[in-house]
Amino acid sequence: MKTLYLVRHAKSSWKDELMDDFERPLNARGRRDAPVIASVLRRWNISPDLILASPANRAITTARIFAKVLGYAEDRIVTLMTIYDASPLKLIEIVQQIETPVEQGMLFGHNTALTETANLLTNASIENIPTCGVVAVDFDLSSWKDVRKGSGTVKFAEFPKTYFPE
Repeated sequence: MKTLYLVRHAKSSWKDELMDDFERPLNARGRRDAPVIASVLRRWNISPDLILASPANRAITTARIFAKVLGYAEDRIVTLMTIYDASPLKLIEIVQQIETPVEQGMLFGHNTALTETANLLTNASIENIPTCGVVAVDFDLSSWKDVRKGSGTVKFAEFPKTYFPE
């Protein structure tokens, strides 16, 4: 059994509209939501064997917050530039390259690719993974190489609005 946690970066700041998209930091809501959602996962004893992240500021910052809360060494986070502007099919290729001993992988990225990837992998109809949302996908497989469209099932979807209705 393999489990993939698809995590959309926390809410980013648009304060400086001229700032390069790649460099946008988290805003106050993002800094509030990320440790709360990570703490929920910790309470559920979720402990990733591998964290992959887009190197965009908002994504890697979210990944670092989750890593700290989950007890995952920050220096073990693998950043992949290909996640930043990946298509859903490219994200599936990235997942297929995860080493077999990894049981739980966590991927921090961007929409719309994350929502579309979750739907492709599970045949679900998730409308939108919101910022700092997590969709867990279970695969009844022994190797990540066997991940294909429709090969997973949604284990859960956890969104900040559960804790911060606005």
